[in-house]
Amino acid sequence: MSDFSFLLEGVQAITPKILVMWVIGGLLIFLAIKKDMEPALLLPMGFGAILVNIPFSGVLNTDAANGIVEWLFNVGIHAAEAMPLLLFVGVGAMIDFGPLLSNPKMLLFGGAAQLGIFVTVILAVLLGFPLKDAMSIGVIGAADGPTSILVSQQLKSAYMGAIAVAAYSYMALVPIIQPFAIKMVTTKKERMIRMPYNPGKVSRTTRILFPIIVTLISGLIAPDSVALVGFLMFGNLIRECGKLESLSQTAQGPLANLITIFLGITIAFQMRADQFVNWGTLIVMLLGLFAFVLDTVGGVLFAKLLNLFLPKGKKINPMVGGAGISAFPMSARVVQKMAVKEDPENLLLMHAVGANVAGQIGSVVAGGIILSLAASLL
Repeated sequence: MSDFSFLLEGVQAITPKILVMWVIGGLLIFLAIKKDMEPALLLPMGFGAILVNIPFSGVLNTDAANGIVEWLFNVGIHAAEAMPLLLFVGVGAMIDFGPLLSNPKMLLFGGAAQLGIFVTVILAVLLGFPLKDAMSIGVIGAADGPTSILVSQQLKSAYMGAIAVAAYSYMALVPIIQPFAIKMVTTKKERMIRMPYNPGKVSRTTRILFPIIVTLISGLIAPDSVALVGFLMFGNLIRECGKLESLSQTAQGPLANLITIFLGITIAFQMRADQFVNWGTLIVMLLGLFAFVLDTVGGVLFAKLLNLFLPKGKKINPMVGGAGISAFPMSARVVQKMAVKEDPENLLLMHAVGANVAGQIGSVVAGGIILSLAASLL
């Protein structure tokens, strides 16, 4: 009988922390399938969390062989952050900057809605987190999964797994979290403000020059943002140049889908029980939620500030400011849904889309600024 004792080694190695990770993995899968919350990411992350927490798991490196998940992490994320950056090419190809270019003032909200990032960094430091971890945690507020992963990996944060789970989970929870945050700082009268949409014509030349100019300006202001912004804008240039339609469709579809699948299951390498199940992870999740809510509130309050100086009839619906986060296009849809609930004839979608795509730019620039600050402070 003792000759078969090895069959029980896995069972005997199960610990309470491993069971917790199996439950967390199952919860992520449940949210992905049953609640339709970012299924393309939460499902691979959930299943990956189960894989890496099976005792003596073959997806992790052993003395005998390289485990596939650990290998993917080392090659695709640890070595050069390739997966998050390649995903940005697909994201850039998906984004139409037309609503932003026709209403450039929406770009302001892409900056204002990054307030929570920097406030959370300060709060995390005050709570005792090392600066590299505090900076990584703050980026959760951008609601931009690839940026969160890239920044936390470059800064070698000990909480990379928790940061990734928080970033993607809060992206999925935008329809629940954002209405609460927006209503907390607005009145019904403010939420009923109408904004006529009279877009100016955006020339093809403008659409082509925009990603190039944004890359140059961002690179000069925050050189460490070049990889983040550059890959995003390269994807958009493929879309707008008018000569690479097949490549644009590939970037938006097969490339983005393939990278998303492997990114989700690969990031689970950082969700091993011995690293993930601790009080620090819980605090990271709470700080990430705070950053996300404050980013939304920051955009709303900035719109209210602008309204103090705008004449009647030119007021901005403050909810549009809340769409200045990176969760595109979910945040814009949330704002439109809230507007219609207050006034069935109030159409804010295109304004919100403009702020939302500005938030995509703002989040990657903010990530680059964080990395630049880290280079000088750490």
